[in-house]
This record gives sequence, structure tokens and C-alpha cells, in this order.
Amino acid sequence: MAQITKDWFVFNILDEIQSQYWELVKLVLNTESMDNNEKQYWFDILPSMTDEQVDRLFDILETERKKLEELEVKYQDEIKTLNEKHLIEWQEFQVKENKEKIKKAETEDKDNSSSADDVLKMLDDL
Repeated sequence: MAQITKDWFVFNILDEIQSQYWELVKLVLNTESMDNNEKQYWFDILPSMTDEQVDRLFDILETERKKLEELEVKYQDEIKTLNEKHLIEWQEFQVKENKEKIKKAETEDKDNSSSADDVLKMLDDL
């Protein structure tokens, strides 16, 4: 009997099941549609299942895996597009913010310049 630990849970799987149905074991271990107790249940009843039942379980889990993979790819593309859009918006915001800082600094320079001119004028008047 093999013991496989996944996500802090120890699964007990007959060696013959693990060697004969290693792909199915992998699918059961990685499915998100079952909790750990349900997974162990399937490992426990697998020896008494007919070939048709085993094939059906495999097909269900393989279809689930493929659909989730397709969704992952789809949403990764959408996330990438959104990230690019928001990056452009963020860059535009930063450019606007930097322009405002430059304008403020120029205004302060003008104010300081006129103050310096006033001081020089006062010195000339003395």
C-alpha cells in the first residue's frame, strides 16, 4: 500500500491501483471538485469498479482538467489585456502628475525670481 501526501493529507492507495491507473490517480489527486475524503473514497472503491466505470471516471476528470486549463488560458489572456490597459492609464496619470509638478515648480521659480528681483531693486534703492 502506497501512501501519498498531498496538501497535508495522506492518501492510502493500493500499489496495484497506483501502477495500473497512475494517470487516473494523478487526476483524482489534482481535481478541485472533490475534497480529500471524496478522493480517498474513489481510491478505496477503484478495485471494485468495472472497466467502464473506471473509464467514465477518467473521462469526467480529464474533461474537467481540460476545461479548467482552457479557462485558465482564457482568463490569463484577459488579465494580460487588462494589465496592459491599466499600465497605459497609469503611465498617462503619471505623465499628468509630473506635468503638474513641473508647472508648480515653474510657478514657484517665477515667484522666487520676482522676490529676488524685488530684493535687488530694494538694494539698488539704498
